Amino acid sequence: MMRKPTVARESPGGTRSAARPRRRTFLAGMSALAGASMFGLPALAQKTRPEKEALKFGFIKLTDMVPLAIAYEKKFFEDEGLFVTLEAQANWKVLLDRVIDGQLDGAHMLAGQPLGATIGVGTKSPVVTAFSMDLNGNGITVSNEVWKEMRKHLPMAGGKPVHPIKAEALKKVVDGFKAAGRQFKMGMVFTLSTHNYELRYWLASGGIHPGYYTASDVTGQANADVLISVTPPPQMPATLEAGTIHGYCVGEPWNQQAVAKGIGVPVITDYEIWRNNPEKVFGVTKGWAEKYPNTHVAVVKALIRAGKWLDASAANRIEAVKIISRPNYVGASVEVIGNSMTGTYEYEKGDKRPLPDFNVFFRHHATYPFYSDAIWYLTQMRRWGQIPEARPDAWYFDVAKQVYLPGVYLQAARALIVEGKAAEADFPMKTDGFRGVQGGFIDGITFDAKKPNDYLGKFKIGLKGNQTPK
Repeated sequence: MMRKPTVARESPGGTRSAARPRRRTFLAGMSALAGASMFGLPALAQKTRPEKEALKFGFIKLTDMVPLAIAYEKKFFEDEGLFVTLEAQANWKVLLDRVIDGQLDGAHMLAGQPLGATIGVGTKSPVVTAFSMDLNGNGITVSNEVWKEMRKHLPMAGGKPVHPIKAEALKKVVDGFKAAGRQFKMGMVFTLSTHNYELRYWLASGGIHPGYYTASDVTGQANADVLISVTPPPQMPATLEAGTIHGYCVGEPWNQQAVAKGIGVPVITDYEIWRNNPEKVFGVTKGWAEKYPNTHVAVVKALIRAGKWLDASAANRIEAVKIISRPNYVGASVEVIGNSMTGTYEYEKGDKRPLPDFNVFFRHHATYPFYSDAIWYLTQMRRWGQIPEARPDAWYFDVAKQVYLPGVYLQAARALIVEGKAAEADFPMKTDGFRGVQGGFIDGITFDAKKPNDYLGKFKIGLKGNQTPK
């Protein structure tokens, strides 16, 4: 018998939940899936009904929460016998804390959050992920005042700036601020966020020191040329407009909102900083994953289907834009969300350019939890002092394998193949968990996840070897 839908509730410090939960009668009986043992995980039991059916998931109001919305709206969760509530959270810290203390079963997370929580950067509690939600999706926006000065130092073609825009142009502005006795301030969404590391990466590539995290400076501003601080994503445009910060790095639609309001200009996307970089993940606690293994696989199945649906056609993207424009999801206009999510990106007002891979939800094996993705984040934590002491390469591998669970992902993938909902070619079935040597970085440096310390040694700015932050 179908359970009555619950009424959306106010989340502590957040907004009303995204949608009333739904449920279908679950059709059990799928045979056990083989192959998980190769990852040190048990195969699915014969009885595959979820151990826990009523679930509450959290998210932040960003376009890349969309796999959760689509899994809900297209009834992919229902197909797995899951009775799901989606609930917007006030900020990333609140979201993580509520997953750890069990108020949420899981959440749309920054890729650095499960890693940071597991090794004790900030809150220490083991959190894991078996699903990467997307690639790319962020941008760096500066105020009109800053853009006016940056523009003077940029190469032009046809009256428009040549992209990608490198941070050397911003350095001239930062140097001008220093000469005038002014501090240059920028915002990002959380200390463990992709945005923090991407912003730092871009700044450092242009010779701008973004600062170190130290025992006495947990803000990460030690030795900084630019003072970086935390601002929740939806508040970024207003904070910029108020003059509190001079720029920010955030996910969409909050860069496009600056364009729409005429208060700032997105100067570069993360696709241009690191082509096809891993962005958000779906995270749960280690204890939850161990207690509800079938439920975990069922959730991943639904999310894989959502990612696949999102990348299947332009029509699907347009429909998704309309869905998440609702106030209980992202709550921005269709026009603002569509500016970045439907294959284009608007920099200056009227300067809209093709950028088909700005949001990727399934292609390029976007949903697979690669160990190499985890290792890149760990190298950036080390580079900027969140990991204050040198670690051997083996440590990076061990942490990645504690947190990223490709075995769970492959159980879900195999189930979808058996059910005819996906093809084997959709998944990297034979991968060792590493993407191989990766390029596509704005500074031309390549990343080999099997040699993390060698990678750190390539940077002019940042900790390496036995260096410690001061």
